[in-house]
Amino acid sequence: MTIDIKDFFRNCNPTATINYADMEQRKYYIDFSSVREGQGIEGMADNITWSPDEFSCQLFTGHIGCGKSTELLRLKALLEKEGFHVVYFGADQVLEVRDVDISDILFAIARQVIDSLKSVGIEPSPKENFGLLLDGMLRTLREIIPKVADGLTTNLYSVIEEWLAKAKDSPDIRNRLRSYSEPFTPTILEAVNRELLAPAIRNLVQDGKRGLVVIVDNLDRVENVIKVGKMQPEYLFVDRGEQLKLNCHVVYTVPFELTYQEGNRLMERFSDCSVLPMIPVTHRDGRENAEGMALMRQMALSRAFPDKDDAHRDEHLTEIFDRKETLDRLCRVSGGHVRRFLRFLHLSIKRQKRLPISEQMLEDVIREDRNKQARSLSDEEWEVLKQVRRDKKVRKSELFQHLQRQMFIFEYQDRNGAYADVNPVLADAAEMEEGRVKG
Repeated sequence: MTIDIKDFFRNCNPTATINYADMEQRKYYIDFSSVREGQGIEGMADNITWSPDEFSCQLFTGHIGCGKSTELLRLKALLEKEGFHVVYFGADQVLEVRDVDISDILFAIARQVIDSLKSVGIEPSPKENFGLLLDGMLRTLREIIPKVADGLTTNLYSVIEEWLAKAKDSPDIRNRLRSYSEPFTPTILEAVNRELLAPAIRNLVQDGKRGLVVIVDNLDRVENVIKVGKMQPEYLFVDRGEQLKLNCHVVYTVPFELTYQEGNRLMERFSDCSVLPMIPVTHRDGRENAEGMALMRQMALSRAFPDKDDAHRDEHLTEIFDRKETLDRLCRVSGGHVRRFLRFLHLSIKRQKRLPISEQMLEDVIREDRNKQARSLSDEEWEVLKQVRRDKKVRKSELFQHLQRQMFIFEYQDRNGAYADVNPVLADAAEMEEGRVKG
């Protein structure tokens, strides 16, 4: 059969997220739960479906690009099938994630919930606390941006939308708006809970729904900057974590390194924190993980043959890669990181402009990536990477966590717990030779 290389290229877009509810997109979804240790999103769903009236606040984490958004959209689909109304949104779409505060998150949730309820014919009519907040928000907007504010009505959704948009646009405006909203955070929280969420749930239950779930994705992208004397993730999720709990079920993504820095305090604040591990293509001792490799191969082949079964895809592998070993090389060098796997594949297709992808083209892409990463590493960082390769230990040091966040170190889980390894692209670098340093 003839493969449309442009369709294949589009299907391998590393920045795209699979919407599990869309039956066409679901064809590209590979279930890695059999090789990923941990409860996964099924356990998160159980926490909600087993106790629908006991509001939960759950955290979800893992390496950036490892597939969390895809799994959260699958969680959304599972919960909707169980009869819940689910509001999902990416925080980075409405907030400046480099600089976030609690009032920003609460306003973003309110905006998304109002918009979602309208789509099912429910018109929220909050008053009292929201009425007082609206007056103050309009007054503040008029002081800072008179021309914009003059065109606003007292419609809650419109005011919050404008507030968030202007806050995202400019640090100066964001700080001036926040000087009003932050002192009122307890009032905002009470208004969201009592005047928005409580009546919303009553209306949803009357319409036959089991409850309301809010999923806030991409908050794991908040940066490690100082905020009120603390690193921003610690300030948001530990110091002020109680104010993120709502009178509905809610899920937030959090930075992976926070589970090292503040794991115990984090668990004191929240009911659960689930980790999405990397996909193991090798075992802890370096032996190939046959099941993990087989699933990674299918991730590539499903993008070319979405309507075919695994056996058919395997038979036609050489229409995509010059030989099976080339695909296996791609699987291994990705380290089981979904986005990096697709990125290498995407670049190889784009540069070769024809199929099958050759071993040489893939090696060119890998070498370019290795050289780019290697140039940014110091001698001290190379020594940490060598140590990780030797002992596979997960550490709490700042340098280890920095290297992990930059995707120089990957973390995995097996039945014996978490272990670390060096990004396989760097494992082949000359600097990884024992006794050798840069320069």
